[in-house]
Amino acid sequence: MGKPCPKYTAEFKRRAVQLYNERGATYAEVAREIGVDPSSLADWVRRADASTTPPEDNPFKIAEENRRLRRENERLRRENEMILKASAFFASRQL
Repeated sequence: MGKPCPKYTAEFKRRAVQLYNERGATYAEVAREIGVDPSSLADWVRRADASTTPPEDNPFKIAEENRRLRRENERLRRENEMILKASAFFASRQL
């Protein structure tokens, strides 16, 4: 297996996009400087440019929040399913 992909925080991505925009250099130059893949930086810049949200609504932060909420939603569904099965089991038993 290959090595796992590094996970970058929303703040890191925002700062990388800001650095790229301030420098006016190529993706490769800025990516080499901060230690990321140029295609990743290009993707972050493209997503940040496509975003029309205010600066406080960082698109990377929103994506992280969506992933967190999806995981929590799935966990709650599993817990609910377990509770339903347990209640059915105990309802079928005569006390």
